[in-house]
Amino acid sequence: MAEGDYRITTSFPRWQVCRLTVVPADDLPVAEFAFPGPLRDQLVAAIVAGEKTTTTLPSPGLREVVVDSAGSPVAVIETTAARVMRLADVDLNHALGEGEGYTSVAAWRAAHERFWRSAEMRQALDDPMFTVGDDTLVVVQEFRLIQD
Repeated sequence: MAEGDYRITTSFPRWQVCRLTVVPADDLPVAEFAFPGPLRDQLVAAIVAGEKTTTTLPSPGLREVVVDSAGSPVAVIETTAARVMRLADVDLNHALGEGEGYTSVAAWRAAHERFWRSAEMRQALDDPMFTVGDDTLVVVQEFRLIQD
């Protein structure tokens, strides 16, 4: 494994935004993007359209079932790459791959900081003062759509 590439082999804390659970029918973990609601639905639509191919999390080869806000399975994705980096080092290719219409890293970061500092995130983390900065480490994930 190259430096900066990590395989995630432990269970995820409850506060992870992309929570993993087992889907009995296919025995695949579930990929839940953001919290249920309009943002999740937007992200799921971008995945199914093939526009969203990056996010921040797991390890190569991991397959997950993407669910919508109602918890219904809508697609299967496979992680193709995952790297740990400083938030300040996230590049334009990653921002574009988010499939959310970002045209700059600054726009990507502003939107993600709003999400990470949201009341829902701070509540999920049980940390009302949670914040991020240039040196915050993030796991950036690239994935491909397997089926929808």
